Amino acid sequence: MAQEGILLGMGNPLLDISSVVDDDFLNKYDIKLNNAILAEEKHLPLYDEMASKYNVEYIAGGATQNSIRVAQWMLQIPGATSYIGCIGKDKFGEEMKKNSKLAGVNVHYYEDESASTGTCAVCVVGGERSLVANLSAANCYKSEHLKKPENWALVEKAKYFYIAGFFLTVSPDSIQLVAEHAAANNKVFMMNLSAPFICEFFKDALEKVLPYMDYIFGNETEARTFSKVQGWETDDVEEIALKLSQWPKASEIRKRTAVITQGADPVVVAQDGKLKKFPVIVLPKDKLVDTNGAGDAFVGGFLSQLVQEKPIEECVRAGCYTSHVIIQRSGCTYPEKPEFN
Repeated sequence: MAQEGILLGMGNPLLDISSVVDDDFLNKYDIKLNNAILAEEKHLPLYDEMASKYNVEYIAGGATQNSIRVAQWMLQIPGATSYIGCIGKDKFGEEMKKNSKLAGVNVHYYEDESASTGTCAVCVVGGERSLVANLSAANCYKSEHLKKPENWALVEKAKYFYIAGFFLTVSPDSIQLVAEHAAANNKVFMMNLSAPFICEFFKDALEKVLPYMDYIFGNETEARTFSKVQGWETDDVEEIALKLSQWPKASEIRKRTAVITQGADPVVVAQDGKLKKFPVIVLPKDKLVDTNGAGDAFVGGFLSQLVQEKPIEECVRAGCYTSHVIIQRSGCTYPEKPEFN
């Protein structure tokens, strides 16, 4: 059984503004499907345009928060998971707090007085999604909040840590504090490549924390971008997964595991020089609602079994189950109870 506070996530809490859009909208704002970017000046009008032009849904999101909420849903033990990030003091922030508490996650948000709660436009075309994040308050997280006794207590209590690569753009010093704590106390530290731009433009920050990672997650596009940036001269996902798993480690207590998802193709797991592939649950195209949160949900399912010390096969099976559930619904949402045996 997973105990209270066993899993802690840290990241950018964002309110997803999700809608089915059209190709003209994507082209107008220079958005590519299956990508995730930070909003630039040219993207700022798109949030209002989406809200006025399309039938939008507001869903509590942010990559790490999605994964933590899914893990919490799978575990069904109130407070098994905790989450830290920064929101604004506004109605979206209040909505986020309410959502997270209902989900059973123990949230310790830093509330910024000067910035509004971050938002993420989720633009869906043909079931595929593209994300444009306006971090706003999420970008204001400070390690001083993490160091406060009531928040550091969450770090002390947790045995597993998960942080999406997106948080490298906000508070690398907070990540470093948790990574070093995990290494010193034989705890499990995990991150995600998260997006091609993290691999490209936050290369140094990513490389600094990679030695601390016991598990590294990503999808095939991110893995290939990482390979390209490293000059590995290979597009072979299996080879890249092996190389990621063999990157030098800060603590040799456990070998690193690299887990790469490939949409409808098998999940690749590299561990201790060995490769395993796991087929995903195939979904007929007409059942696909949207892929928003699919990767986050996979990680959430995976973590729900890992914190119970289940074998890697079970972790991947749970990840495939949760992503299968989420892609049949709008956004990273789920039914009341999981049906996972």
